[in-house]
Amino acid sequence: MTLTQLRAFVLVARLGSVQEAARALSITEPAVSQSLTALRRHLGDPLLTRGPDGMALTEAGARLLPIAAQMLTLEAEAEISVHAPETLRVIAAPALAEFVATPLLDAFVRRSSRKIEANARTVTTREIPPLLHNHLADIALGPYLGDDPGLRSEPIFRTSLIAVGISPSNTWLVDPSGTDPQSETAALLRRLKITEDRIRVFPTQTAAWSAAADGQGLAVAVAHLRRGDLPAVATPATPLKICWHATTLADRSPDLADAFRRYVTTPDALHVMRRPDNGVPPSRFRPPVHVTIWS
Repeated sequence: MTLTQLRAFVLVARLGSVQEAARALSITEPAVSQSLTALRRHLGDPLLTRGPDGMALTEAGARLLPIAAQMLTLEAEAEISVHAPETLRVIAAPALAEFVATPLLDAFVRRSSRKIEANARTVTTREIPPLLHNHLADIALGPYLGDDPGLRSEPIFRTSLIAVGISPSNTWLVDPSGTDPQSETAALLRRLKITEDRIRVFPTQTAAWSAAADGQGLAVAVAHLRRGDLPAVATPATPLKICWHATTLADRSPDLADAFRRYVTTPDALHVMRRPDNGVPPSRFRPPVHVTIWS
């Protein structure tokens, strides 16, 4: 039995899907399946069975889950205790990962007296709680998740979603958040009653804006981040007010995550979130993680 196997088991149990667990762990589905198979063989129990609503725990799997989660917590604490520099793992909604996370992390690291290695990657809203609860990420930037009693979710920046394009259109152009039913982008599309056949998904918001500039449709944009050459287009549901939040564990959150959470509420961080387009040094650049969508 290995920590890799337990990590795969916990994520599949929390998310109910091998596919979603693989995406959350940034590995392939066969790798997750192989880990589950090895763990099942070692323990002599299926642990998870496929049901109408996804993967469900067996009785033995339900007993194993809290123990496995505790073992992953101890692993994370062990790594933190010996690793230098300290590591800060940020997960973020697509637009935040694309535009804001890297400049924020760069500013935070430059102002800290600690030696820090920081990274950010894109996740869906549903993936955030299990990644935080199982210490596979330290802090999340995105929607409010404070309804989960184990999470602390604080507002850090208020903005709005708008529609942009060169002319009205029946086609809507979105980044991967458009496929996340819990995202603000998906909420906007539902308010506008946009059917799936009228939506086109692009790997980034920048790519969606480029298509809008070519006249391929209307793009959803964070108001203060949109391209200057793309005018706002009025719709019955825009502007849609949204608020970005920083979410950590309510208890036992890593010290570095708490320090970053405090930093993102400062005037300096607010300035970065308003104007994240000043760039970062080459050594600090990290490209955003893109989501590939298969039909």
